[in-house]
Amino acid sequence: MKRAAVIIALLFASPVWAQGSGVEPPFSHQQLDDPALEAQATELMETLRCIQCQGQSIADSDAPIAGAMRSEVRQRIKEGQKPEDVRAWLIGRYGEYVSFEPAASGAGLILWFLPLLLLLAGLFMARGLFGKEKP
Repeated sequence: MKRAAVIIALLFASPVWAQGSGVEPPFSHQQLDDPALEAQATELMETLRCIQCQGQSIADSDAPIAGAMRSEVRQRIKEGQKPEDVRAWLIGRYGEYVSFEPAASGAGLILWFLPLLLLLAGLFMARGLFGKEKP
C-alpha cells in the first residue's frame, strides 16, 4: 500500500504535470484565413505587452499567457470586433499595463508629461547655476 502511495505521489510530482494540459488555444499560432484581418490582429498584438514576459509584445512572446491573448485577439477580430474594442477589452481585463501605449488620462498623464517637467526643471536649475554674473 505504501508503494502505491509513493508511486502516485511521484507521478503527480513529475514535471509533465507542471507543463499544463498541452492544449493550446485555437488561434495562438494559427493565422486567420483573411490576410486583412490577420494584418489588423498582428498590428494590435505588437502593441500589447505580455503579462508574463513584461518586455515583449504578445506577438513575440512564447509564454502560454501570450498565446492565450493572441488567440483572444484573433478570435475577436474574426468575429468582427474593431481593434480598438479588443484593446479596450484587454485593458479592462488585464489593466492599463498590458498596453505599450499608455492612455493620456489619469496616471497615464504623468507618463506623458513627466519628461517635459523634468526637462523644464533641469533648464531652471541650469539657469540658476549658469545665469548668475560674477562680479
